[in-house]
Amino acid sequence: MQTDSASDKNFVNASASPEVKKSADERAHKLVMAGMLSAVAFILMFIDFPIPMLMPAFVKMDISDLPALLGAFALGPVYGVIISLLKNLLIIVIKGSTTACTGELCNFLLGAVFSVVAGVIYKLNKNRHGALIGAVAGAAAMAVLSLPINYFISYPAYVKFYGLPLDVIISMYQAILPSADTLLKCLVIFNMPFTLVKGLIDVVLCFMIYKPLSPILHGRKH
Repeated sequence: MQTDSASDKNFVNASASPEVKKSADERAHKLVMAGMLSAVAFILMFIDFPIPMLMPAFVKMDISDLPALLGAFALGPVYGVIISLLKNLLIIVIKGSTTACTGELCNFLLGAVFSVVAGVIYKLNKNRHGALIGAVAGAAAMAVLSLPINYFISYPAYVKFYGLPLDVIISMYQAILPSADTLLKCLVIFNMPFTLVKGLIDVVLCFMIYKPLSPILHGRKH
């Protein structure tokens, strides 16, 4: 009887091992992809540019949230957050922070909410329409969240660590629109739409490159 029981147990283990191995391989692939996408996001942080006449010169456009969005769709929303986190940790470790990590914290929070909202909605409706709705909703959520984050964290950090008086910051906005005479007005009129457009650019680029990159992101040969 003991021999039969041991044989049955070995049979069950042998039957389960391919599934366990597949799960481990998938997890390892996702971690590798998350690391690669984080590195790409880190590089994209350095490719930024101002938008004269529309935003003050210190506010710059970049597409460094694109890899996190790709990761949220291909690997899952949690990996989108991981990519946003690793990107900012790389910035802190390699480049260093000039704002006691508050700038990196804000960037992480905005990127995380973008990828989480997009990834969760797509996970519930896995088709092109679900991806589009999720990505646009993520961009909108990021834009809305940018208001309290900038008001309570980012701009107080500019004042403290760059020695830049708030009146001077507001005057940069007033050079474009004289009626923007408070920080709240500046953020609502300028920064929220800017953040939305930034997110939507990531969405457009994601839809352009996702299909060609899909075999790599998912670990498929074909």
